[in-house]
Amino acid sequence: MIRPRASRPLVALALAPLLITALPQTAAADHTGTPSSVALVGTLQSELGCPGDWQPECTQSFLQPVAGSPGLYRATFDVPAGKYDFKVALNGSWSENYGAGGAAGGANISLTAPGGPVTFTYDHSTHVVEDDVADALGAGAHWLRADLLAWNSGAPAEGTTYRLYTSPEGALTVADGAVSGGTFVELTRESADLPADAAQRFPHLSSLDTLRLPRDVAARAGELLKGQLVVAAVDGDGKVVAATGVQVPGVLDDLYPGAAKRTLGLSWKDGRPSLALWAPTARSVTLHVHAPGSGEEIATAALSVDRDGVWSTTGDRRWKGASYTYEVEVYVPETGQVERNIVTDPYSVGLTTNSERSLFVDLADPALAPKGWDRLKKPRLAKPEDLSIYELHVRDFSIGDETVPEAQRGTFAAFTQRRSDGMRHLADLAKAGLNAVHLLPVNDIATIDERRSQHADPACDLALLPPDSLQQQECVTAVAAQDGFNWGYDPLHYTTPEGSYSTNPEDATRIREFREMVTSLNRTGLGVIQDVVYNHTPDAGQGGRNDLDRIVPGYYHRLDAQTGTVATSTCCPNTATENAMMGKLMVDSVVTLAKAYKLDGFRFDLMGHHTKQNMLDVRAALDALTLERDGVDGKRIVLYGEGWNFGEVANDARFVQATQLNMAGTGIATFSDRLRDAVRGGGPFDEDPRVQGFASGLFTDPNGAPVNGTAEQQLQELLLSQDQIRVGLTGNLKDYTFTDRTGEQVTGSQVDYNGQPAGYTADPQEVVTYVEAHDNETLYDALAFKLPQDTPMSDRIRMQTLALSTTAFAQGISFWHAGGEQLRSKSLDRNSYDSGDWFNILDHTGTENGFGRGLPPKPDNEDKYEFMKPLLADPALKPSPADIATARERAEELLEIRHSTPLFHLETAEQVQQKVSFPGSGPEQTPGVIVMRIDDTAGSDVDRRLDGLVVVFNASDEATTQTVAGTEGERYRLHPVQAGGGDRVVRGATHDAGTGTFTVPARTVAVFVTR
Repeated sequence: MIRPRASRPLVALALAPLLITALPQTAAADHTGTPSSVALVGTLQSELGCPGDWQPECTQSFLQPVAGSPGLYRATFDVPAGKYDFKVALNGSWSENYGAGGAAGGANISLTAPGGPVTFTYDHSTHVVEDDVADALGAGAHWLRADLLAWNSGAPAEGTTYRLYTSPEGALTVADGAVSGGTFVELTRESADLPADAAQRFPHLSSLDTLRLPRDVAARAGELLKGQLVVAAVDGDGKVVAATGVQVPGVLDDLYPGAAKRTLGLSWKDGRPSLALWAPTARSVTLHVHAPGSGEEIATAALSVDRDGVWSTTGDRRWKGASYTYEVEVYVPETGQVERNIVTDPYSVGLTTNSERSLFVDLADPALAPKGWDRLKKPRLAKPEDLSIYELHVRDFSIGDETVPEAQRGTFAAFTQRRSDGMRHLADLAKAGLNAVHLLPVNDIATIDERRSQHADPACDLALLPPDSLQQQECVTAVAAQDGFNWGYDPLHYTTPEGSYSTNPEDATRIREFREMVTSLNRTGLGVIQDVVYNHTPDAGQGGRNDLDRIVPGYYHRLDAQTGTVATSTCCPNTATENAMMGKLMVDSVVTLAKAYKLDGFRFDLMGHHTKQNMLDVRAALDALTLERDGVDGKRIVLYGEGWNFGEVANDARFVQATQLNMAGTGIATFSDRLRDAVRGGGPFDEDPRVQGFASGLFTDPNGAPVNGTAEQQLQELLLSQDQIRVGLTGNLKDYTFTDRTGEQVTGSQVDYNGQPAGYTADPQEVVTYVEAHDNETLYDALAFKLPQDTPMSDRIRMQTLALSTTAFAQGISFWHAGGEQLRSKSLDRNSYDSGDWFNILDHTGTENGFGRGLPPKPDNEDKYEFMKPLLADPALKPSPADIATARERAEELLEIRHSTPLFHLETAEQVQQKVSFPGSGPEQTPGVIVMRIDDTAGSDVDRRLDGLVVVFNASDEATTQTVAGTEGERYRLHPVQAGGGDRVVRGATHDAGTGTFTVPARTVAVFVTR
């Protein structure tokens, strides 16, 4: 997506007139295709292993594509200390190269390397190449409170003094043992670690030295923060022996606590707009107003600042429908100078095409509300555990649906076509028991051009190519950056819907169409859950597309404690929601989305990179919303997310994270990888994808791959997997007790999952059980890898159904990936985030499941091609329309059964312990078989129509007979849905009341009920 940039003036002296110097405009990137290679070229190449310098063909200095960020290339090199010049050259030649400011053939970029790792990033949408060395000093000092700095200089404690150097203009230089170009104040080294309260707030900095500022200097902190800062260690001779830049988020939070309670962004009163922007380090902020359509500037206004660091102004009624930007004058440590940045509003609720400007739009405008919006009836759920969620991508849903008008395909508007193939399919699923749609990110996305006229299609007839060919991925990859498809996990603005999903991205149409989509889905019986991505931005820094860093440099992103470089463990620049105003932005955005679009839930991407407190703040803010005042009942809005534990925040290194184990007792759910991996086999990152699990034939139907080990090893792994699945069926309750494979009485938390507890929740609503999602291979593709290749299609369907049944019949929230009910394949693609419509096909007609559409794109799949080729070439693995119809019928039966009784979604851990048991567990259990009993005669009566039920999951290739004590003399019948369904095999399942035995055919899940 192309973002025009304004020229950037420089400030010569603090009190002198501005000297305006026009810098090169960022080059537009729409004239070049995706490069085959991006080489870092320059005087540093010989240091990186190249034969010489300025060699565009040298692979030793190639930057690599960044997963999840099309058009972004990055690499980290160990660069010796010194001064260098560099730029980038594309496609192994000098025919296309870019230098300073992203200019084609532009000037060389200078680098002063301190010695050690340097990360270089090239963005093909702007042609800007950046390094993460702001200067040789780095930023290892931390200004935490007005009077408190923290830094370990490495200098001897004896005889060393400390100084804080400042320069409003960025004139500080460090050379020859001295800092010049500014003024300094003396600091006092108080101790070798932080005070207790500061250490608690910043645990990763607790071992740093405490440096105190004089009281009069602390009183001027706000002004000093508007310029350059350097902390230096000075020896007894007055020589600077160490120096570093300063990180400032802590002191900004300390100085401006009132900002966290302010209303920011655009608001309306009596038809007049008001604007508020938090920019405490800015020197001035100017509003630029632009006419609708033409974009011509029609007004400017200088904003005034208050003691909270908030700049504000009240506008003109006539501005409604116009657009605006801010011009922020601010010192930028990255460039070492004062910049004038033209930025959009971080709190934007409307945008023009490609996020060029923010819109003056009133979300309360009746013209933006669909008919009946104020009276919209929401699908009602008694409790979160009742949820069965369908994960869906907006473009996937309708881009290939010929029953949708062409102009609406791939948009929000497609959901209003109630008689389309897609909406009728959703209606069928809702009738069966599905009750919510989870939409992959629908906020403003950085990597999709919102102008449909600019989207490119693969330049070949993909349908005519062989099923195991490389050509499809070559054609798709060639246009991936311009094709209009992306999952959207690269947020540009959090609170505005994505324009490429609208029929008109230029004005407020996207707002009305989003609401119309919600209305249509709600009337179909489906709640709407939005996938939100607050943990990272697509880029950062002065040359980035995201404007947060250009408004308050160095605040909104999580920085390395020693170097000040932006952490990228999520994939991209990580946001620092532990900082008050980034946390506030997240909470405010969620609340606005909930109110403006009447959403039923939010799924948080990489939630473990947020603090637990962030999530509790979101929960509290939503809980405060009422139907009468806000139009939504916030207490009914469900929250869940990815509670993974990794990166620079892992193991609560910086704060208490919102991870799986930490969220117990909050009522906020996390995805469980425990049941997923036990059912499928292995994990998402196995070198050999043939690792088997419970539903893919481990031990009971081995595929012969050495990776699965000996028969005895397979048996032991299977029995552990069965215990993990049992824990998953309880809602991953940590304190649930049962008999494990060894015969011991254990709790869920005592069952091992890769060194972690399998059980970790305190309540069943705190887990999302699933066996497939948009990430990693689809369930069908995973089974294609893992089942013996000669497994008949009829048995593949049975194993698909069996795998899905573990989420359908588990306590907690049940989660389904779109198409899983009809054998959806992505041609074995393990990461289809940018694989286009071809590999992400979702066919509602039941004709095509997506298997055998060529080898998937190389970047994330090439290392598995040896496993893929024989599978994709095998016609027996391509299901027919009849096969797809059978799978869909079985899946809908699972949904019907789940929602036929509340026994599958119990409300408390106590109820689960009372009612759920696993007969036949222990050392004598049958490999490949799990029996679950839910006894409604124990404890309070949950389902007045039933006394209980028994579920037999038989994943083995043989019929099984299981004895369930206590069922003798009871009459258990096959569930009416299965007894009257189309699966003749399951109809052969029986219960013998005389012996209390249940007999279930091979590769079958059978549900028995008693009244």
